[in-house]
Amino acid sequence: MDIETNLVNEIFSSSFDFNKMCLEVFWFQYEYNSIYAKYVDALKIDAATVTEFSKIPFLPIRFFKTHHVTATVFEPEVLFESSGTTETINSRHYVKRKKIYEQSFLAAFEHFYGNPSEWCVLGLLPSYLERQHSSLVYMVEELVQQSGHEKSGFYLYDFEKLYESLQALEQAGQKTLLIGVTFGLLDFVEKYRLPLQHTVVMETGGMKGRRKEMIRQEVHDILKDAFAIQEVHSEYGMTELLSQAYSKGNGLFQTPAWMRVVLRDEEDPLTLKATATGSTRGLINVIDLANIYSCSFIATDDMGVLHDNGQFEVTGRMDHSDLRGCSLLVL
Repeated sequence: MDIETNLVNEIFSSSFDFNKMCLEVFWFQYEYNSIYAKYVDALKIDAATVTEFSKIPFLPIRFFKTHHVTATVFEPEVLFESSGTTETINSRHYVKRKKIYEQSFLAAFEHFYGNPSEWCVLGLLPSYLERQHSSLVYMVEELVQQSGHEKSGFYLYDFEKLYESLQALEQAGQKTLLIGVTFGLLDFVEKYRLPLQHTVVMETGGMKGRRKEMIRQEVHDILKDAFAIQEVHSEYGMTELLSQAYSKGNGLFQTPAWMRVVLRDEEDPLTLKATATGSTRGLINVIDLANIYSCSFIATDDMGVLHDNGQFEVTGRMDHSDLRGCSLLVL
């Protein structure tokens, strides 16, 4: 069994030493990811002296727009590409083994929501379905398959059919997940309103070019009113990662065990902020150990708040960064 297979098996095991696993993945990626190694070397960091995950350098996310960020040499089984406009360069994520992505999102979904077979999964992701190489569409498509419910599937712009499906599922008391891009959900509730008791509404972000940007709370208030629900759930993921965090309300996200968010200083991007009692503000760095064949340590362009219980909020974007298709402008 090769070293990376051992690492993957340990990452998804029931318990592991997070600091130790971070170091093992760091050393593996330093050796086999030439772009990451050059970045670490350019910072004049001796990889051999890195003995705790807080000392591991985080690769700026923009590298995925300009370089092949891969660990080991391989032909990818799948390529994921970010959304964008004609004026922007899209990020590309070359995935060596799609089963690792499937293992990651299925295990996370089961952790937070239970077995997909218990759910009817309705996807309202028009902008993502209209382009190729969307990691979000890949994930939802697999959840639809795992669900096995006859009404599970993608609804594109067929709002009438979606409305009828929701009515039937509610009447049957079927546990349902409506996962949608933000502008799609807002377009839907402009035409249809119905109270939901058995349905989780999950927004994935995404307003670029379709509607004016809105703060997250404003979006959630509209959806809560239209569906007569207490909370709107959210998913935090991105093309460059293989794992997602989930919020079950109030914009408070939680990560699976192999994923963690830490904050870096706004003025010194190489310095991580210590988590204060209560909460800390800064720029979001993500550790995604499932991202074994790419880079597991990524400095995003998102601003956030990290709470001392490990939950985090996304509060906006760096001013100079491109507007990400899967993000919202939030308070």
